[in-house]
Amino acid sequence: MKIYLFLFICISTSASAQWHKSENDPLPLHRSQKALSDIIVSDIFSPPVASRIFVYANIAVYEIQAKNNNQFQSLKGQLNSFNGIPNADKKQISYSVAATYAYWQIGKRLVFSEQVALDSLNSILSWYKAKGYPDTVVQNSILYGKTVSDTVLKWVDQDKYKETRKLRRYSLVKQEGNWAPTPPGYMAAVEPYWNRIRPLVMKTADQFKPAAPPPYSKDKNSAFYINANEVYAVGKNLNEKQLDIAKFWDCNPFFLNLNGHMNYATKKISPGAHWISITGIACKLKSFNYVQSSFAYTSTCIALFDAFISCWDEKYRSNYIRPETFIDANIDENWRPILQTPPFPEYPSGHSVASTSAAYVLTKIFGDNFKFQDNTETDFGLPVRSFTSFNQAANEAAISRLYGGIHYRPAIENGQIQGRSIGAYQTEKIKMKKD
Repeated sequence: MKIYLFLFICISTSASAQWHKSENDPLPLHRSQKALSDIIVSDIFSPPVASRIFVYANIAVYEIQAKNNNQFQSLKGQLNSFNGIPNADKKQISYSVAATYAYWQIGKRLVFSEQVALDSLNSILSWYKAKGYPDTVVQNSILYGKTVSDTVLKWVDQDKYKETRKLRRYSLVKQEGNWAPTPPGYMAAVEPYWNRIRPLVMKTADQFKPAAPPPYSKDKNSAFYINANEVYAVGKNLNEKQLDIAKFWDCNPFFLNLNGHMNYATKKISPGAHWISITGIACKLKSFNYVQSSFAYTSTCIALFDAFISCWDEKYRSNYIRPETFIDANIDENWRPILQTPPFPEYPSGHSVASTSAAYVLTKIFGDNFKFQDNTETDFGLPVRSFTSFNQAANEAAISRLYGGIHYRPAIENGQIQGRSIGAYQTEKIKMKKD
């Protein structure tokens, strides 16, 4: 009897040690980010909306992880209107399971493909069970994860997103120099009321309002015309490297293909999701554990979320004409950009604002001169690109919009200033790591 009891204790202790050892494994979080990104691509969410889905799911993960780690602290009172999450009860739980479950509860609520999200969650829960997590621990953790996700979702519901769904369709301001829908789809304006969404760190959507773009003008000596002519000239004389850069950073969630009378969409990753992928690449290179990876993902997502609010605020204020529209009417009616023009005003460049903001935050976490291989676009048939720093990648993402023929230079350069200001403000105001 004593021998059997001894064996049972040894086996139980071994199983317990096994699942506790897996608590710091970041694999469930990395898998979750990739799976959610794939759903967002399939569901064709715009860049601003995609940033919203990612950030709330990641905040829930981070808050749970911070509860169980003395190196990180809650975002309670640091993010606008965020009052934190409940503590876990005294039952034995896995903070990893709870965090992953909360991630998918929020993700499932914010996407269209709920069943696919549920399938992804169940697949990852199977990983935990294969690692020896006891059923009681998994169930306790799921209950806590649901409590947290319910709490976070109440906060999410107050961010004005639902209210913007009820607003009247955007009306074009038919005035020379203003934005107008572009071919081939002449699609309606995307998220014209996004500046009404509650920021996370910024005080207001216009806190980092960029300098105004050059006034519209047909005068060939004007700054505007010179900028437009640059886009035209660059587009006609792209070298192979510039073309590769333009294609790599296209990140157009909805590319409309025309084949005779048939239209169909090619779905691609959003620019924000590309930077979340880069975050995952960096975490793996540094062998970050679960909580460290969550810190990096959440920091990046916050930067992207506020960046899109700030950028979209200016887009519909300046309401700037796209290069394709101006060049076609005033320089060369047969010219077409390499990339498909997105359906919203030109100024500033969303890639420039968001990429620079994300790169600023990532540089603070991982340091400058951080070399990495970016394989984000291999799923879409594009090769791996190598970078020596996050800033180099952000600079390339920004200038890609000039090469692609969809932005003038001021939208790129002023967008980078705007994004850098947002990133710097976030790192100054938000303290996630304890001293």
